[in-house]
Amino acid sequence: MTVHFPFDNTYARLPDRFYARLAPTSVSAPKLIRLNRDLALQLRLDPERLSSSEGVELLCGNRVPDGAEPIAMAYAGHQFGNFVPQLGDGRAILLGEVVDQDGIRRDIQLKGSGPTPFSRRGDGRAALGPVLREYLISEAMAALGVPTTRALAAVLTGETVVRETLLPGAVLTRVASSHIRVGTFQFFAARQDVEGLRLLADYVIGRYYPEAAESDRPYRTLLDKVIAAQADLIARWLHIGFVHGVMNTDNMSIAGETIDYGPCAFMDTYDPATVFSSIDQHGRYAYGNQPRIGLWNLTRLAETLLPLLSEDQEKAVADANAALEAFSGRFEAAYHTGLRRKLGLLSEREEDLTLAGDLLKAMAENQADFTLTFRRLSDAAAGPEGDEVVRNLFINPLAYDAWATRWRERLSLEPQDGASRRAAMQAVNPAFIPRNHRVEAVIQAAVERGDFAPFEEFLTVLSRPYEDQPAFAHYSEPPEPNQRVYRTFCGT
Repeated sequence: MTVHFPFDNTYARLPDRFYARLAPTSVSAPKLIRLNRDLALQLRLDPERLSSSEGVELLCGNRVPDGAEPIAMAYAGHQFGNFVPQLGDGRAILLGEVVDQDGIRRDIQLKGSGPTPFSRRGDGRAALGPVLREYLISEAMAALGVPTTRALAAVLTGETVVRETLLPGAVLTRVASSHIRVGTFQFFAARQDVEGLRLLADYVIGRYYPEAAESDRPYRTLLDKVIAAQADLIARWLHIGFVHGVMNTDNMSIAGETIDYGPCAFMDTYDPATVFSSIDQHGRYAYGNQPRIGLWNLTRLAETLLPLLSEDQEKAVADANAALEAFSGRFEAAYHTGLRRKLGLLSEREEDLTLAGDLLKAMAENQADFTLTFRRLSDAAAGPEGDEVVRNLFINPLAYDAWATRWRERLSLEPQDGASRRAAMQAVNPAFIPRNHRVEAVIQAAVERGDFAPFEEFLTVLSRPYEDQPAFAHYSEPPEPNQRVYRTFCGT
């Protein structure tokens, strides 16, 4: 029984300076933790064969599947505002590309597959905890409807990795529309390799934004498309309380997907200054700063494209600035549309933004849980009898009462009946998110006791985030004070 990957690799056909060719490093005793069977089928792969001993050998890097052309991709990046001219895949190897059931080209990458020329003295390995975190949160994001990389499989290596302590090692098989980043463009720009920039830009246009090829100005259109995709993505993050945690330019996907789940987390109580990452000492990547940082990163992308926008430097800069000016309007439109939907407002009125802003202000002042406030508003939208469960989330329930009076007046101008409004709001306000204390509990069970049952159960809950699941209602509850997780870690 042979595992077949229908590879059709295009990035590996680019010149050698785009990557390093090498095979994954083998491991001693691989054991499958979990295979994402639905995703495997979507990728036109056989789940039964992937679950076999041969399949596990491929998923851990002990064997290279037929048709694969394993490479570690080169890129640079700004890390917390400081430019590093060479980063690259230091612990990941791209096996190749497949075309899925919908005709969409997907990368298949092994993360934690051993050292590469870009490892910078690192071991190239991944610990079990970060692998489970990325599996959980990336799959939760997919179920929430947010563009994201996906997790195809997690495999124990049978070996230990050295971090602050000895930890079990693992490999994640990650699937993405692209692993090309803003930092990939920066890699060539830093070397003044205009030919490389043009090859990369043409590749991105051909693979992800073919409509740009029909434009009179394809590179300007490319920039416009990436700006729009990132504006929409970051708005979606804010709608669900997601904090990426490390929005370096090497962690921003050109395809507009969420990528690189390191110290990421979801807010419990609403606070725009929320920071979880242990390495973000000054709040650069705080929840409320993410739109500003997104624009900052996109400005770095625009700088790399200047030689392609015009031979006249002044015209190129003016063109780039004109493209970047569209970010704020695109983000605000996406963010405000999403806020209206979260409040049950399908039409637009001038006072809506003030109404939404006042709710968020009251939530922050009263330490209200972000996810539960909006979810329980869905019930309150069906009638005042639902108010009590919302107001109990506020330190001062009167703050909610004052706001709710105005909200109901606004709802009265909408045509929907209560039941329809409730259903529409539940479709955008999740009941279940990967709350940090739950993620940590799952990781602890797996790492310390080898117990993966909590991981499996949590994945089941997170696969249906917008549905009421009475048997799992406790997963929707915020942490008790002694359960709160204030710091998350990168895992490297």
